Amino acid sequence: MSHRFVRRLPIGADVQPDGGTHFRVWAPDPRNLALVLESCHGPAVDVPLEREADGYYSAFVAGAGHGDRYRYRLDGEPTADPASRFQPDGPFGPSMVVDPSRFAWSDAAWKGIRIEDQIIYEMHVGSFTPEGTWPAAIDRLPLLARMGITVLELMPVSEFPGEFGWGYDGVFPFAPTRLYGSADEFRSFVNEAHRLQLAVILDVVYNHLGPDGCVFSRYASGYFTKKYENEWGEALNFDGPDSAPVREYFIANAGYWVDEYHLDGLRLDATQSIHDASDEHVVAAIGKQARASAHGRDVILVSENEPQHVRMVRPIEQGGYGLDALWNDDFHHSAVVAMTGRNEAYYTDHRGEPQELISAAKYGYLFQGQRYAWQKQPRGTSTRGAKRAAFVNFIENHDQLANSGDGSRMYARTSPGRYRAMTALVLLMPGTPMLFQGEEFGASSPFLYFADHNPELAKAVQKGRAEFVAQFQSLAQAEIQQRLAQPHARATFERCKLAWDEYDRHPSHRLLHEHLIALRRGDRAFHADAASVDGAVLAPEAFLLRFTAVDAGDERLLLVNLGVDLVRGSIAEPLVAPPAEHRWAVRWSSEHPDYGGLGTPVVDGDHGWRIPGHSAIVLRPEKNDGGDGADGR
Repeated sequence: MSHRFVRRLPIGADVQPDGGTHFRVWAPDPRNLALVLESCHGPAVDVPLEREADGYYSAFVAGAGHGDRYRYRLDGEPTADPASRFQPDGPFGPSMVVDPSRFAWSDAAWKGIRIEDQIIYEMHVGSFTPEGTWPAAIDRLPLLARMGITVLELMPVSEFPGEFGWGYDGVFPFAPTRLYGSADEFRSFVNEAHRLQLAVILDVVYNHLGPDGCVFSRYASGYFTKKYENEWGEALNFDGPDSAPVREYFIANAGYWVDEYHLDGLRLDATQSIHDASDEHVVAAIGKQARASAHGRDVILVSENEPQHVRMVRPIEQGGYGLDALWNDDFHHSAVVAMTGRNEAYYTDHRGEPQELISAAKYGYLFQGQRYAWQKQPRGTSTRGAKRAAFVNFIENHDQLANSGDGSRMYARTSPGRYRAMTALVLLMPGTPMLFQGEEFGASSPFLYFADHNPELAKAVQKGRAEFVAQFQSLAQAEIQQRLAQPHARATFERCKLAWDEYDRHPSHRLLHEHLIALRRGDRAFHADAASVDGAVLAPEAFLLRFTAVDAGDERLLLVNLGVDLVRGSIAEPLVAPPAEHRWAVRWSSEHPDYGGLGTPVVDGDHGWRIPGHSAIVLRPEKNDGGDGADGR
């Protein structure tokens, strides 16, 4: 490749500073290859390509620029660029030249984020608003900033076929889907988020490509390997013959989103299916590139990893992959069982007992190498030495809501009191809390699996989805199976869109989340790592977490009772003792009427303890000679 061309990416169409565009593609398989430039100003023109080493081809076109459309002709068949930065007509149309330098950023003062002290908010752009576009989403950002959210985690936005979908079947990893707006409208979303002090990270899929509209195999069979199994399709080739260009492609993609879209990090989907036996695992290389592409800004890298390999977040110099955080399914599963009493399928190993929730607060994962009965094998690895901020805790996310069968929200599947108490736990316990879109205002809209595929594939997806949820015995019954929503039906997608009028109509949900986030960010005790947190079981469905501090006045006691009223003349547990010369007063209660509660009794009084059922209460120390100071919020 000539050094006179400035390339931001190893492949794709790069607009040059002095005009014109340089095109480069890895295409070792086709016998005949040409660039087809579909200019906005004239008929399509075939441009010959210069052959480079290792199956690469390139061409410089002096007259090509932003907005021009192009494809490659592979043995006579016009085909979109696998590194396309935009597909204006979708996966089956031409690619478009995009000049990222045209956008006027105003976030130069933004320094990025670190994982500590963040509140993550997962969102799906297409269903976040009725319009499902970047401009419409921008209009709602001030509400999230006011709530106290600090990080927006976007479900995948890479181009995929159809008119709606979750995005995990993307086929053009560099091209933000045309469904939500233009590439610059995506940039505007990030720019405005930064103005509001909101970080933006993107969910990326580096374990497979979608089944429909994927052009990669036309260019190079080396993109894929049969060496590894992958439940979603062909495994990507990161360690076999011809793997170097594949590694280069996906490593560059990670840097691209951080560089050209000013994103504050990535969430890597299903990293257990990113197979690589190389000396440097591609996940570690992806993380390095993402950080390098931030040009001095801090970014966060989050992993979804079903086997719970803590190596993901261990430093590279200690043999880890150097990421920042992991989704914590263990906490979710125990929390859901505690709220609903149901432990079918992959909830089988969880009882929702107080000790599980205490251990999740102290240690992150519950399964750290012991046998996991559902899988009939050990699961997880030790979390020793890992920061508690590295564990992302939640009671809702896109997968878990959809896996419920009807997509219903957690507040609809448990009692109001239990829901408020568990919300308090997830927002106050050590770890990094994550909310799912609409959770903060009690959205009634479900979140179902939806994907607009061609009829043949849609039928197969619907069948596969029904078989998947049938692992839950209750969802395997005929009366449920016949009611499952059709993933390919537009009505399924439309049902999942947030109704923002509920933001004002559900003040109790909104205030619950606002006040808890403010409590987490305002009280020093909740900034402590797990080393400063201990817990004790008080009853079959009640427990406490004690947050210690250097200053006695900063200590906090979180009481969680998911059962009936707990009335005790005394509690033989050292962790309930207040600091010397102090007594406990209510700092916050989930039973405050602002949240729909029925009021909070004197919790620690002259006659002993009374912890109301289905509640969470935060106690703070106050000097014995002070007033009661309790406001119940």
